[in-house]
Amino acid sequence: MATYLVTGVNRGIGRALVEGLLARGHIVIGTTRDGNAPFEHPDFQVLACDIGDTASVRAAAQALSKPIDVLIQNAGVFGPRPQELADLAPDDFLEVLNANVVGPWRVLQAFLPSLKRSSRGRVLMISSGMGRFSGSSQGAPAYRASKAALNKLVQTFAHDLKSDGIAIVACHPGWVRTDMGGVGAEIDAKASADGLIQLAEDLQLSGTGRFMDWTGHTQDW
Repeated sequence: MATYLVTGVNRGIGRALVEGLLARGHIVIGTTRDGNAPFEHPDFQVLACDIGDTASVRAAAQALSKPIDVLIQNAGVFGPRPQELADLAPDDFLEVLNANVVGPWRVLQAFLPSLKRSSRGRVLMISSGMGRFSGSSQGAPAYRASKAALNKLVQTFAHDLKSDGIAIVACHPGWVRTDMGGVGAEIDAKASADGLIQLAEDLQLSGTGRFMDWTGHTQDW
């Protein structure tokens, strides 16, 4: 049994992660912007936490009194649709960066003391294959850029956290049938969540700083 902190658990992959973790007997602390739980369970509690707001993240961390074994930073946004060069407003681009790059930084920074209290701290940053520099990069420039930046942060944080015994990886969850991924996506949220949970359970310090997918395979940056 381990204690997991999962951000953005009200729907989609986040909710599926909570359901899968509880089914495996883990303790789960989730976050939503309003602090409302999507369902009740004796081993599940929810903290109010807006990853786009520093004060909100710090308040959530201060409200937590127990160590965290695994942080899964799932919360994020896609941004406006469409995201075309001629139409994307700079302020909209900044909002995506704030949620998907600075937000995970805020969360990790605020909850790092709780992670350090674990004997085997691990961090999964939910990224996307759309943040890869290899392959096609057509469309959604704000989302793609934010996930590419998040991947670079993971590489950097891996060096910072290694001395504390904390492993961190960026994770591509697959193209998932959620509000963000759409009904035509390849896999359902449960399949993605089950793979990510297995990845978290198997992650060792020797694997820190990698970009992985939900099946446990290493991805090209």
